[in-house]
Amino acid sequence: MKIVSIKIKNYRVFEDIELKNIPAFCVIIGANGTGKSTLFDTFGFLRDALKNNIRQALQVRGGFNEVVTRGKQNENIEIELKFRMKILSTERLVTYILIVGKERQKPVIKREILRYKRGEYGSPYHFLDFQKGKGYAINNEEDFSQPDEDLQREEQQLESDDILALKGLGQFQRFKAASAFRSLIENWHVSDFHISEARGSKDALYAEHLSPTGDNMAVVAQYIYQEHPEIFEQILQRMKARVPGISKVEAKNTEDGRLILKFQDQAFKDPFVDRYVSDGTMKMFAYLILLFDPKPHPLLCVEEPENQLYPSLLRELAEEFASYAHRGGQVFVSTHSPDFLNAVPLDSIFWLIKEQGITKIQKATDNETLKNLVKAGDLPGYLWTQGWFEGVAP
Repeated sequence: MKIVSIKIKNYRVFEDIELKNIPAFCVIIGANGTGKSTLFDTFGFLRDALKNNIRQALQVRGGFNEVVTRGKQNENIEIELKFRMKILSTERLVTYILIVGKERQKPVIKREILRYKRGEYGSPYHFLDFQKGKGYAINNEEDFSQPDEDLQREEQQLESDDILALKGLGQFQRFKAASAFRSLIENWHVSDFHISEARGSKDALYAEHLSPTGDNMAVVAQYIYQEHPEIFEQILQRMKARVPGISKVEAKNTEDGRLILKFQDQAFKDPFVDRYVSDGTMKMFAYLILLFDPKPHPLLCVEEPENQLYPSLLRELAEEFASYAHRGGQVFVSTHSPDFLNAVPLDSIFWLIKEQGITKIQKATDNETLKNLVKAGDLPGYLWTQGWFEGVAP
């Protein structure tokens, strides 16, 4: 399942933007303050809204008036995602629309829609349609032999008008598209990795997936080593190839029952505990754990992965992200690094420009000059430093 377009209205600096024809590996560039973090935050906002409700998702971001675009306090926040998914072995384009407004000084979900075409022709059919906590979902959506008028509507009244219908209905397999989209949101990963939190001994708790901050890296490394040794060997081989000198990585139990990472440098007899290992080594290991997760996330969002990494590693890291996308995942990355961008195909690059406080977005392949220069052998990162990405400099 892949997101192919995103439309956002009145969300912070995004008064009205649309990303179209999004590839599996998508790289965002732009000056500070243009909205790279805001784009990723829309994913976090949807995930928080699904986990809790719209009111709480807005509160942690300062409330509705802080999230809505300046000067648009009396208007709605709108998010539209289009994604492709298989329904009865046929790939279909599904659209999810969320409209959030404010009434009586509190946020409400004014409209929530999930729709797709049942056949090759005709208009998309609404399989989920709610307004202010009340609406319906179709519970026999896979019965394509039935005409539209025979589809079974299941009327629902939610507990509150700030709860996503996806939260409840997405739990049930009879609502196929809703269930699939809920699973996508629940399992996407927005990275906020912190070296300081990844270092040091950790309680030996159970964890299968790397947390957004990376604070459970030792625990996840041990899980993969014990339960998926062949995948751990892949990670180790990548580490050996990417980070010179590293020959072994292990998660060791301490005397007080905690876990700590140890890295073996082939030039030394004894391994180093992680507090003596470079930031770049730690970060590369974290990304490899994330990218070789035995149950991979359908969507990864990673901000500025170049921080703490030596420039020569950035091309290889870009290749790892591209490989993850090729294996079936989807990756969004923001970067300030020309070295990273040099390893990215032009079709994967979007850039953000801020004009009079409002952000606009452009796709690199829509620019004929850039297309011709890359076709002639130039690399995107070098073109960026030379000013060919109009309105944005690294």
